[in-house]
This record gives sequence, structure tokens and C-alpha cells, in this order.
Amino acid sequence: MALQPNTTSMPRAQFVLTMLYGGMTVIAGVLAFKQFAIGPLVVESGILAFLLLVVLSSTTAQLYGKPAADRLVLWGFLPLAFSIALIWLVLALPVSPDMPPENLAAFELVHGQTPRIMAAGPVAYGVSLLLNVWIFSKLRGKGPEGENGGNLWLMVRGGIASAISQAVDTLIFITLAFYGEFPIGNLLVGQAIAKIVLSLVLVPFLIAGAVALARKMDARPA
Repeated sequence: MALQPNTTSMPRAQFVLTMLYGGMTVIAGVLAFKQFAIGPLVVESGILAFLLLVVLSSTTAQLYGKPAADRLVLWGFLPLAFSIALIWLVLALPVSPDMPPENLAAFELVHGQTPRIMAAGPVAYGVSLLLNVWIFSKLRGKGPEGENGGNLWLMVRGGIASAISQAVDTLIFITLAFYGEFPIGNLLVGQAIAKIVLSLVLVPFLIAGAVALARKMDARPA
């Protein structure tokens, strides 16, 4: 008996959001190895990718519902797990004699620490992003979008949910990823302040822009 073709299709924008989400889960752990300074604040660079994870998951929740956003968060850990395994494999492979020692040392210094940073990701990201989706969806209420303040309330919800979830993420991620490597007090404070400020100042506009763009993508004929 011939198999029937699968006619179920994912909206174009949801497909793009899913791809971007998977990429950000991987690169966030790699970027987190570098800390940069914003005035007196010390921040790990993974914050930039994580802010985008918040935007992508919130946009998905807004357009396709909380269950879809929860699935996005959970399935997003799959590329992260594969990347961790691949890094371990590459570190274990024999080194070419033609590779300069200083290049090898730099590679091992960065990527030898990356698995620990990436391993902290599933715990921190899972808790904080599922929390973000829950708060974002809870604040929406049961009425249609227009009854809940429209685009302005969308931005406010995004900022509140992001700020709370970012604070939780900072406590979990910094502790698991860097405790024992160096004093984490300044990094913890700097990261929390930077994430909360960016969540309130930047994330609302990114969510509003992403929602508008996704709606245009889905409205276009295939």
C-alpha cells in the first residue's frame, strides 16, 4: 500500500524562527567564554545570543501559542547536545603535526572550557526560557490581543518576562559555568544588571519587530 504524503506544513515564519533558535542555542555557549566590559559592568558575551533566544521564543508564543514555544525551547537543546558531543570528539582527535603549537593551545584553551559552559546551558536556558514563555503567555490573558493593549502591551509583556527570566538565568548559568574558575561576584552582578536593562530597553522592540516581520512572512504566498 502506497504511503500517503504528509500534508502538514509549518508556517514559513515559524520554520525560520526554529532554525534561528537552534543556531543561537549553539553559539551562546561558545560566545560565553569571552567577557566584555560595559563601563564598570563585566558581562559574558553569550548574553547577546541569549537575548535573541528570548525574542524568538516570545515571538513563537505570541503567534503560535505557548505549547509551540515550549516545544521550541525543548527541541532547541538537541543542536546544543550535538555541538557539545562534536567538540569533545574534535578535542580527542589526534593533532596534525603541521598545526602551530600556539594555535593548538588557543583552540584547547577556548574549546576545552566550552563543554562546561555549554553543559550549564541546558539547565539555565531550560529553566529561564520556559519561565520566560510562561510569564509572557500568562500576562497575555485569555482575551484577543486587541483587548490586552495591542502592540504596546506586547512590548511590556516581553520586557517583564525577559527581565525576570534573565535574572534567573544569570544566577544559574554563571554559577554552573564559572564557579571555581575565577571570582564570579562582579560577573554575576554585571551580567544581571546588563540583562535586566537590555530586557527592558531592547527586547520589547525586538519582539515587536520580530512579530511584525513574522506576520508578513506568513501572509506572503508560498
